[in-house]
Amino acid sequence: MTDQTPDPQIHIHDLGQRARKAARALLSASTEAKNNALREAAKALRSRMGELLEANGEDVQGVEGSKPESFVDRLRLTEDRIEGMAGALEEIAELPDPVGRQLASFERPNGLTIERVAVPIGVIGMIYESRPNVGADASALCLKSGNAVILRGGSESRHSTRVIVECMRNGLAAAGLPEDAVQTVGTTDRGAVAALLKADEFVDLVIPRGGRGLVELVRDQASVPTLLHLDGNCHSYVHAAADLDKAVKVIRNAKLRRTGVCGATESVVVDRAVAADFIPKFADTMGADCELRGDADAVAIDGRLKQATEDDWHTEYLDPIASVKIVDGLDEAIAWVEEHSSHHTDAIITEDDAAARKFMTSIDSAIVMHNASTQFADGGEFGMGAEIGIATGKMHARGPVGLEQLCSFKYLVHGDGQTRP
Repeated sequence: MTDQTPDPQIHIHDLGQRARKAARALLSASTEAKNNALREAAKALRSRMGELLEANGEDVQGVEGSKPESFVDRLRLTEDRIEGMAGALEEIAELPDPVGRQLASFERPNGLTIERVAVPIGVIGMIYESRPNVGADASALCLKSGNAVILRGGSESRHSTRVIVECMRNGLAAAGLPEDAVQTVGTTDRGAVAALLKADEFVDLVIPRGGRGLVELVRDQASVPTLLHLDGNCHSYVHAAADLDKAVKVIRNAKLRRTGVCGATESVVVDRAVAADFIPKFADTMGADCELRGDADAVAIDGRLKQATEDDWHTEYLDPIASVKIVDGLDEAIAWVEEHSSHHTDAIITEDDAAARKFMTSIDSAIVMHNASTQFADGGEFGMGAEIGIATGKMHARGPVGLEQLCSFKYLVHGDGQTRP
């Protein structure tokens, strides 16, 4: 757990061996022990809050002035955010244990009884960027689902990550579970990331959480199986039958509650039937808080909008900027969103249930919402306690990845002396 190591390959090999041993021990860990570890880790986060804030202050100071404010906001911890981290650990402790769940059971004509039961995946590599709370969420979800985890946080958050991991390991030790169930890569050498992505002998799954560059790096270089999401170019569509006051309120929240999260609305799609009424209302509400960039028709309606470029329709801003596109009806809106969305989260605002249903079934995104802020795209808001990420692929898991999605399954076959003819 040193700050630097001379050989990233050797370092990852050591972490992997220890994680594999810890994962085997977790297979027989009781639900009570796992829950105790989570509660003790939450206590440690609270008792060491001052130390964690000081460490985080070092991280923030290291990037202020060189990174966008949205990046700094994702990195920054406050007392409330640390309390939220601790509370999430306690919420996960209260959730049902996903391990050992019977997913199916059936009896064959020959008398064999076959069960399909949930089991841990094993060792998970978690690679993430600036948000230090991801380390706590990922550790907690992996622990409760019986998985060991190797964390590789961004170098910008290394001081915060160190304290968070120590708190998680304190919880494991207090519960009599192997501390190596939670480890962090102890070097900022990028060679360690490459080594982790190739560590098939020890690592069963790698999950990246960050910007497009990180996700594409993992996708292109990993030989270990991966669970990916790309950027969050999320859309909110104001349908012809929308309640415009509701639409303004919901989309303001979807854009500005936190601009640096992947569920933030980046593009507002407006039905031409209501554009003349909606766009000025929306511009009034956003005011100086958000720069609006529109197509030519939107700019003609309200001169406060700047002219959008082609790049705007494909951009995840993660800043107080939103694009505004006018479309002719529901079908054109669906076609536009399907073409430009990153298939993370998209929403429709309408009082027409049939239109909502058509939009929600036609948009091939991991999460599709009706009359709600896209910022509800979050595992905690889905009742999962927390999430390890939001998957935009279609295999194994899709949408918020919580406890159940961090399990695989195996078959248990019970017989009474049967032999196969």
